[in-house]
Amino acid sequence: MNNINWITVLLLTCSNLVMSYAWYGHLRSMGSAPLWKVILVSWCIALFEYCFMIPANRIGSKTMSLEQLKITQEAISLLIFVPFSMLVMKQAVSWNYAAAAVCIILAVFFIFRG
Repeated sequence: MNNINWITVLLLTCSNLVMSYAWYGHLRSMGSAPLWKVILVSWCIALFEYCFMIPANRIGSKTMSLEQLKITQEAISLLIFVPFSMLVMKQAVSWNYAAAAVCIILAVFFIFRG
């Protein structure tokens, strides 16, 4: 795993923090808003998210394969989504979600294995 670029990981983490809210936060904070307004707000948030994602992909592609970059993003997404789901959305995490997390962690292991 020595070819992981930690700046890429940091940018992907920021990207996922922002995008989790764009994708799911409106379910809690804009539940009664018209759909067009929710879409517009989510697009604005997503534009901000792209300011992290695009540089992360450009920087990461210099030291990681495309497959490594994608699996890294998915693992970070999972690590961000669990606390977001619990703390912001007030959802419980079930055993099958934990089992799926183990599968993604194994994917990271296998994709970075020499």
